[in-house]
Amino acid sequence: ASQALITAAFSVTRQAIQLGLLPRMRVLHTSAREAGQIYVPAVNWGLYVLVVLAVVLFGSASSLATAYGIAVTLDMTITTIMTFFVIRYGWRLALPLCIGATGVFLVVDLLFFTSNALKILDGGWFPLAIGAAMFTLMTTWRRGRRLMRERLREDALELRGFLDALFVEPPVRVPGTAVFLAAEHGLVPNALLHNLKHNKVLHTYSLFVDGQPHEVPWVGFERRAQGQPLGHDCWQVTLHFGFMNDPDVPAALKLIEGRGVPLPEMETSYFLSRDTVAPALASGMAPWRRKLFAALHRNAAAAADFLHLPANRVVELGTRLEI
Repeated sequence: ASQALITAAFSVTRQAIQLGLLPRMRVLHTSAREAGQIYVPAVNWGLYVLVVLAVVLFGSASSLATAYGIAVTLDMTITTIMTFFVIRYGWRLALPLCIGATGVFLVVDLLFFTSNALKILDGGWFPLAIGAAMFTLMTTWRRGRRLMRERLREDALELRGFLDALFVEPPVRVPGTAVFLAAEHGLVPNALLHNLKHNKVLHTYSLFVDGQPHEVPWVGFERRAQGQPLGHDCWQVTLHFGFMNDPDVPAALKLIEGRGVPLPEMETSYFLSRDTVAPALASGMAPWRRKLFAALHRNAAAAADFLHLPANRVVELGTRLEI
């Protein structure tokens, strides 16, 4: 049971990160052949702390039984409810059949859960507290990311129009290929603006790359990368990843190299923006949640590591955002 818990925690955490429900964490691959064999140090240490805390609080296996019962019966109830939505809206089965197929199990699950709920004060509060804490973290991160995107969109410029205006009086172009990581499709990345402002140059070839996560496990290589020429040796590229795909940007870009996009390994540089979040007196999220999001964002793993960018060819340019 403990081994299953550890493995599931690593896998679910990685999927939540891919879906934008948790901040980036360091993920180590323990196998060169199996993509699913991973180790997440932060999750491992978190499990260790919670297990020690549970042992200290409850003291014995019999005292822990109430907490275990609440966790198991509530999980069974949630699973049954989710099953209804899958067979009704995913499989498109008839409503009476869906209600009949899940209703019997739901009644049994609720009976088990309500019987255990009588002992919430005797230890059942422990898994509920953990669930509430994780729910708060995930909703805060998701809401904060949405506010960040809205804030970036307010000041953003449309990419195609910006390039047309830029090349009226083109900047100095230097040899090589620049890959600019963008938060939104079709908008000018902040890293490009800072590069033009401070370095006053543009590479011979420029790629503007954004990522699109999908709520499916895998996206095949044939649909992984989509490129669109913008003229002036510039391309807009969208990378598609499922929640079980490894977000390896250089490997994904190799798929479009044969379509006229030059990506010589030692002449390609990756530009990305390092956003610094500052809580502000703005509407949209409670002050304590804004501070929590800022802390989560500050301690998230580096985007370059998460996207598998080569460390010796990454240029990070800072941006300060108030939300």
